[in-house]
Amino acid sequence: MAQAEPAYVERPRRRGRRALVVLLVLLLVLAGLLVVADRVAAGVAERAIADQVRQEVAKQAAQSSPPEVEVGGFPFLTQVLDGRYERISIVLREVRGSVQGDAISLPVLDVDAHDVRASLDTIRSGQGEVVAETVNGTATISYDSLAALLDRPGLKLSEQGGKLAVTAPVDILGQQLTVTGTADVTVSEQGKVGLRFNNLDAEGLPNVPLARTLLNNYAQGISVDVPLPDLPFQLAVREVRPLPEGLTVTADARDVPINAAG
Repeated sequence: MAQAEPAYVERPRRRGRRALVVLLVLLLVLAGLLVVADRVAAGVAERAIADQVRQEVAKQAAQSSPPEVEVGGFPFLTQVLDGRYERISIVLREVRGSVQGDAISLPVLDVDAHDVRASLDTIRSGQGEVVAETVNGTATISYDSLAALLDRPGLKLSEQGGKLAVTAPVDILGQQLTVTGTADVTVSEQGKVGLRFNNLDAEGLPNVPLARTLLNNYAQGISVDVPLPDLPFQLAVREVRPLPEGLTVTADARDVPINAAG
């Protein structure tokens, strides 16, 4: 007749399972604490960088909402020890600067700094350079701001088929006509945005040379070079594209000290 196993044989197994569960719980708690500490440290760095950006914007006689800063990459603390950070993203909203007495509106300025170098001593003391290997920026100029610079009653700008389009009422030879057309958008060596309205027409335009001359004069009058506000972090404008929300400016820079920009 088979004998039942003694009850005490199962107890060590139960104790072993309990110990494993306790160990797993402790590891999860420790991991959670490390994540919290990591995010707290990242938050401190983000606030410090935001303060630097705020000072830089003020130095350029510009205004914006408080900078929004995010330090990318995880974990953050290992990046601190290594002295190299994957990405720092900065968002500035409602950026305004004075250009020839007129306000240029940048509803959003997005800046991404990649491969940022900062020693542990620099982080501790706040002294020394924080250098980004590459910085990319994207800004949007509102069409209302551009139209205000052109200073023509009733003129409206928009994007149509990837081009900058214009619509405006114009008086030609005593007739009120609606002028429509598109512009070539370029970037000059000085970082200015060039608007060249070479393709304008008006329905009902009188078929006489003087009418066409007046229309061409109007096109030349609204063809301008738009100086942009100084962008932070030594950003140089590379490309301008008309998008539905506005004229989007793309800029970049290399080896930029992001805590001493200008």
